[in-house]
Amino acid sequence: MTIRTIFVAGAGQMGSGIAQVSAQAGYRTILRDIDEKFVEKGIALIKKNLQRKVDNNKMSSEEMNNILSNLIPTTDLELAAEADVVIEAIPENEELKKEFMGKMDQITPAHTILASNTSALPITVLASATKRVDKVIGMHFMNPVPVMKLVEIVQGNQTSEETVNIIRQLAKDLNKESVLAKDFPGFLSTRLGMAMANEALYALYEGRGTKEDIEKCAKLGLNHPMGPFEWMDFVGLDSMLSILTNLWESYGDNRYFPCPLLKQMVQAGRLGRKSGKGFYEY
Repeated sequence: MTIRTIFVAGAGQMGSGIAQVSAQAGYRTILRDIDEKFVEKGIALIKKNLQRKVDNNKMSSEEMNNILSNLIPTTDLELAAEADVVIEAIPENEELKKEFMGKMDQITPAHTILASNTSALPITVLASATKRVDKVIGMHFMNPVPVMKLVEIVQGNQTSEETVNIIRQLAKDLNKESVLAKDFPGFLSTRLGMAMANEALYALYEGRGTKEDIEKCAKLGLNHPMGPFEWMDFVGLDSMLSILTNLWESYGDNRYFPCPLLKQMVQAGRLGRKSGKGFYEY
């Protein structure tokens, strides 16, 4: 199958990042959200990212304009009818994603592959809302998408090998490395990341060490680009709580039982970068 048009649903940080790398790879890219202001914000973020490359002499103004010309901002869901691949990056809610997949199944042509950027929700369940279970797959990008090299591809119970191969090639064309994960809650990357983050939370909550020293252990001892608290602020503490709760309910494993400190932070409205305050202030 030849991919010409990619429809990205959700113009937030993840969705706009996916749209950026898609447009950079030369694909006609439709970026859609439910409100014009969200779409405009997403496009503005893409322009900011590209302009930074121009300013650092990593890209010419002409290249930037060519990339932007590949982008089609919209609030019209029906434009998905033009897509060869749909990548949804809407909020991490199972019912919301199932509803979206059902709509895409009705709107898009029969050949269109439906990919979810979910970090933890089962692909098999999302596929059940469609009549093309063989063409539903997980395509979990890492945040921030334009910088991080990994895409975690998740094969649902009935996802075909053909679909897997097409999406692995797409990831390569987007200049990403891919791993293939089985369809279990949290897949590979989220299980690893959430366990580490929760341990860091408990270490701080129990007074085992200071926030600063825990951050240093991750960055200088484990060679992580950012510490766990900085990372959690970046992802969003409410998202962290939702994912940990999902993993704990799925596995019954206390490694994923959300630390009370995380719950308190969310209750206080300290959600990280998105609210201006988390473990740090922005």
